[in-house]
Amino acid sequence: MSDENANLKGLKVLVIDDSKTIRRTAETLLAKEGCEVFTAIDGFDALAKIADHQPDIVFVDIMMPRLDGYQTCALIKHNKVFRTIPVIMLSSKDGLFDRARGRIVGSEHYLTKPFTKEELLGAIETHIGR
Repeated sequence: MSDENANLKGLKVLVIDDSKTIRRTAETLLAKEGCEVFTAIDGFDALAKIADHQPDIVFVDIMMPRLDGYQTCALIKHNKVFRTIPVIMLSSKDGLFDRARGRIVGSEHYLTKPFTKEELLGAIETHIGR
């Protein structure tokens, strides 16, 4: 683990994506930096995990079955206990509309998939400020 990212050690990160590949990629990258990573396959799964683990930051895919990323983000932001958790939207398309809609529901940041390790860690460092 590099010294510059020592501030990520022990950070609780929730990655919500219906793609096993994306979940595994993010989990591997973040675990290497010392983060405690939890994953969820959709918004419903995520809401239970947020209550159980109270993550420091949440990454959520926009396109998911049942409860999409916008709905999941809105639910997190409307909960007075969890509304301060930064939510980073993940999308396979880099659309202006998606970014705007993400901001409307309260997301702090937007990453286009596939994201790089630098983008993932940069988003965390920007919004955690440890």
